[in-house]
Amino acid sequence: MKHAVWKWLGAAAVAAGLAASVQAAEEKVIKVGVTSGPHAQIFEAARRVFERDNPGYKVRIIEFNDYIQPNAALDAGELDANSYQHRPFLNAQIKARGYKLYAEGKTMIGPMAIYSKKYRKLDEIPAGARIGIPNDPANESRVLLLLQKHGQLKLRAGIDPLTGTNATPIDIVENPKKWKFVEIDAAQLPRTLDDLDASAVNADFAAKAGLNPARDSLLVEDGDSPYACLIAVREKDRDQPWLRKLVAAYQSDEVKRFIQAEFKGGILAAW
Repeated sequence: MKHAVWKWLGAAAVAAGLAASVQAAEEKVIKVGVTSGPHAQIFEAARRVFERDNPGYKVRIIEFNDYIQPNAALDAGELDANSYQHRPFLNAQIKARGYKLYAEGKTMIGPMAIYSKKYRKLDEIPAGARIGIPNDPANESRVLLLLQKHGQLKLRAGIDPLTGTNATPIDIVENPKKWKFVEIDAAQLPRTLDDLDASAVNADFAAKAGLNPARDSLLVEDGDSPYACLIAVREKDRDQPWLRKLVAAYQSDEVKRFIQAEFKGGILAAW
């Protein structure tokens, strides 16, 4: 009798092990690259919704500290998706590097803003001031377009970030205050506030530096912007069923409430 019981228990253990192995084999792990800070925080909230609503899928979030590597890793097949960039930046990367990437599903808008430790209003920034701006084409253009929108400079005709026609300081045709624009890696811009008169900082890097564009900036983008971020995949994966499910999880009410509660206007839901 004891032998029969042990035999039964052994068989049950083997069956359970086989079931676990089958479940593990069937489980699809999706590797998603994000930049550290708000993108990572928000995607963690989206991951919980996605895994809850889609049994058999798991999301592994991989954090990066710059804007270049997440696309390089995606194109190389080291990631299944990434979530950190807006379409003008993606288009510029595709144009410059030949990536075969596809993006959909608006996620968040991290408002670009101008900050200063020396001045409290934009019109206080004097003639000849040095202004830090991101050195990647899409975000550099974004800052210059923001300043043009608010009457601080004028760019040549034909600038269109959605088609990859970005502006650089060379494209400034009117600069009444003769501001000097200093091109710096986006991640380093918060550190320049001690040395420059002002700097434009992307929202994710601003958040990591304790800056909130709704509270601390001299000038900030509004929601009427082409710079909503997206979820990107390789072209060959654009019809994968998990992509639609990932977008749906991100665009859930739970994630929107998380953004509103966590960032208090410093980051905006884009859907």
